[in-house]
Amino acid sequence: MTDDKKQTKAQRTSRISEASPPAAKAAKAPPVKLLSGGNPQIAKADGDAPVQAYIAAMPGWKRDIGHWLDSMIVRNVPSVRKAVKWNSPLYGIEGQGWFLGVHVFTHYVRVTFFCGRSLRPLPPGGTERSRDARWVDIREGAPLDEAQMAMWVKQAATLPGFLS
Repeated sequence: MTDDKKQTKAQRTSRISEASPPAAKAAKAPPVKLLSGGNPQIAKADGDAPVQAYIAAMPGWKRDIGHWLDSMIVRNVPSVRKAVKWNSPLYGIEGQGWFLGVHVFTHYVRVTFFCGRSLRPLPPGGTERSRDARWVDIREGAPLDEAQMAMWVKQAATLPGFLS
């Protein structure tokens, strides 16, 4: 190949590179590792971005549940604070603590209310060992009672939360 042809190829590559949007130039983020049961491994961080990364990495039908939960919580508690800790999205109120956590399991998505024993009606999940926490397990295809879930979210947001 002659120097003229090499230069032309280099010039073409340069022109394509210059015309590409910055996002196309950026290296793609590595895929998120899924832990036991399909729970996304997301680095501990505060804010909406890590929660959205967690939701985006939720496998299959669980991703739709994640989007639904996140938007329902934000609609009902506009001042909600978000973070990912212990590979789970947490929702709380500034200065009051975390009132709710989400975790992916093999066959369901668990929504845990940290002061769930104070909610009325009492959420269905809980054991002697779970102390004040109560939860709802959302399974594929199961009907969602948005009104009930919204009521629990609003109640939980008014209670003192889990501090970390």
